[in-house]
This record gives sequence, structure tokens and C-alpha cells, in this order.
Amino acid sequence: MKLGSLKGGRDGRLVVVSYDLAWCAEAAHIAPTLQAALDDWRHVAPQLQLLATDLSHEVIPMMRFHERQASAPLPRAYQWADGSAYVNHVELVRKARGAEMPESFWTDPLMYQGASDEMLAPRSPIPLPDQSWGCDLEAEVVVVTGDVPRGVSAEEAREHILLVGLVNDVSLRNLIPGELAKGFGFLQSKPASALSPVFVTPDELGDRWRDGKLHGPLKVDLNGQPFGRADAGVDMTFDFGTLIAHLAKTRNLAAGSIVGSGTVSNRGEDGGPGKPIAQSGRGYSCIAEVRTVETILEGKPMTDFLRHGDTVRIWMDDEHGHPIFGTIEQTVVEA
Repeated sequence: MKLGSLKGGRDGRLVVVSYDLAWCAEAAHIAPTLQAALDDWRHVAPQLQLLATDLSHEVIPMMRFHERQASAPLPRAYQWADGSAYVNHVELVRKARGAEMPESFWTDPLMYQGASDEMLAPRSPIPLPDQSWGCDLEAEVVVVTGDVPRGVSAEEAREHILLVGLVNDVSLRNLIPGELAKGFGFLQSKPASALSPVFVTPDELGDRWRDGKLHGPLKVDLNGQPFGRADAGVDMTFDFGTLIAHLAKTRNLAAGSIVGSGTVSNRGEDGGPGKPIAQSGRGYSCIAEVRTVETILEGKPMTDFLRHGDTVRIWMDDEHGHPIFGTIEQTVVEA
């Protein structure tokens, strides 16, 4: 089933959404918000599934689902932790600045704790007070967990994945070096991220969801032009079970925890850096990677970071060419 939240209150109003994202049905009589549903998932999920079935048969009151009226499925979450599962991306970025990558990066996931008190709606603008901050998009896959016990194994962790979705994990690249130099991680360089209009249960994804990974091209357009078509199931060094187990090594995770894959990134066919779509490559899921490849090949970056007025679209199509999770579409605005 597909679940979303309509705007209303701080945590939205839970709705069940049709497979084609055209219709939705209120779910307040089952759970008022998605977080409430996640808190009691074992009891609530079967009721939501029945509602989804009734919606598909058009035997209950329903209304049009407009993505512009949707909030983030979880407008605020108990936890947002973002990994870097595509080590190819990490290797490229470090290579561009002449930094050797430790061998442990291939066996021990990188992860940072992000802010989750505000998750942007899929059509919310990206506020950018200062263009010199180097605003970048980052197209990623996310999962939402139930309660996860401390010390869970990677295989066990997969069983705690309740929902799958997408995120634009906005980064302010030019603020990152100064923050990392302090040795205490990201803070100002990581503003609010935007979530896809709906989250989807793994069973709804069929063969696209296997081995703890989402398979298929994650599509990114920048100002109406194809920018990225990297396959989320390819070159993913750490599956979501591994990421969740890493996060839960020393602590329990609360239901409603959002875990990100990190920027989706594919190697080129020759094993080197990926190529732009215009050169028959799969493109990129963030501007930093383009600039990295340009630095490696040309000696300097040539592509600008996001500017006021730029528009980003992120989505993934099903086998019929229809968005599975809806579309994240954001325009950068002067805040």
C-alpha cells in the first residue's frame, strides 16, 4: 500500500493513496497520523491494507490526491540518519580533493545524524539566503523502520523496514569543509530535506525491492533537462539492513526512524567515473559528483551549484512509466 499525509496540523493527516497516485482515502478513523500508525503498526497495518483494498475497488468515499496538497509523509520524525551506501560517490569526492580513502570505508558504513524536526513537503521550495553557500541536491532512497532493538543483525534489520520512499537531502557544500574541520560533523550545512509525496510498503514494490535494496533508475531532472538516471540497486555497497544494523549497534531505534541511502551513484561501464546522460551515461544524483568528475578530467569544476530559480525534480517510475512514490519538485528561492 501507499501512504501519504495531507497538510493539516504539525504532523499532517494520514491518507491511503491509490496505486496510480490519483486518489486517496482518509485514514483518521484508523490512525490520525503516519507516526501514530507506525507506533502501533502490527495492529494498524492490516486495517490500512483493508482500506487500501476498498480504495482500489472504489467502494469507499475517496478524493483526488494532489501532490501539491501533500505534506511530507512524516512532517517531523523521531530520527533521520543518512548513510553513504554508494562508496563510489565517496571515493570520487575524496579523489577530487586529493584525499586517500581509508580501506575501512568499504566495510564500515559512513553515517551522520540529520535534523528531523522539519521534513519538507515534496513541492516545498528550497530556501537559500546566500548563493555562496553552494546549494546542492542529493537524490536518495529512504526507508522507515518500526521499533528496532539494539544490536540487531543486518538480516534481522531488514524485517524492521516498514516503508520505502525518496528524499532530496539538500546540502550546502561550501559550509561543509569548515564544519568538518571542527571535528564534530554536519550542522548548518545540512538544512531541511524534502520527502517524496508517498511512502510505500516493500510488498507493493515487487521485484524492485530485494536484498534490502530498491532497484531501478532514480530519475533527476535539473531545470527541465535530464540530469541523473542512476540505478539505485547498482553499486550500493551497503544494503539498508546493514545501514540499520550500523545505526542500532549501540542504541534502540524508535518506530518512525528514517534511514537514508546517501547519494545514489553508479560507476561508468569502464569502472571509472560515471558519464553525463548527454554522453550516454547514467548521469548523477548530485551536483558535487559532476564537479568532482570535471575536476578529475578537466582540472577544475565547471558546473555551478544551485542558483535562485533553479528547479529540481526527483522520482522513480514503475514498469508503466508512472512515478511510484510521486515526484519531489522544488525550486530554489531567495529566503
